[in-house]
Amino acid sequence: MPTAPTTRRVVGNGYPTTDPSHMSESELHRLLRNALIETLQAYYVDEPLVHVTGDLMLFYEEGNRLRHLAPDLFVAFGVGKHLRDNYLMWEETPPRLVIELTSPSTRDDDLGPKFLLYQDVLRVKEYILFDPRGDLLTPPMQGWRLTRGVYRPIRSLAGRLPSRELGLHLERDGNRAYFWDPDTRRRLLSPTEQIELALDEAEDAREREETENARLRRLLDQAGIHPEGD
Repeated sequence: MPTAPTTRRVVGNGYPTTDPSHMSESELHRLLRNALIETLQAYYVDEPLVHVTGDLMLFYEEGNRLRHLAPDLFVAFGVGKHLRDNYLMWEETPPRLVIELTSPSTRDDDLGPKFLLYQDVLRVKEYILFDPRGDLLTPPMQGWRLTRGVYRPIRSLAGRLPSRELGLHLERDGNRAYFWDPDTRRRLLSPTEQIELALDEAEDAREREETENARLRRLLDQAGIHPEGD
């Protein structure tokens, strides 16, 4: 059955919100990207001028709709948190940190043209690559920091990549990546993980209460004391 040609959806500012050439991603990449974004959004929830987003079309040459890319995750400082249809570099501040999740279809671009674009054009302060499956990059997590206009490798610290821009470290655990806070010496949890932890703690507290109540009833029975209603 013939189909109509795919077209980009254009909004009020005249720049597209979608890219029909954008390749599909694995469920692992999507889940990991969303978890990292949501974790940082929760971390900066009280910072009105820190915007965390990802998979959003970013245009970097005014008037040219072809000059764009969509980082898996990026963090910009000095801009509001309002929802955007796209990100126009000449109206916003450049991202300070970008994370790309490498896949077989993006590896060469991540290490080649995109690397140079982040370094030379967008001037992103820190660029981090993570290969969830661990078979494309050695090591699977790598990072670079802009130093005198050139990307220099970020040295790992206790197996983690420290980000000066965020004041956090990025840590690999199997095919997942987490943010680690050097001040609290704990991982940051995503909102979903925070809810799961709260539920687990509530269940643990309920079980402890039931165990304690059972112990007290046994002591009362042994003493021949039977409270009213028992």
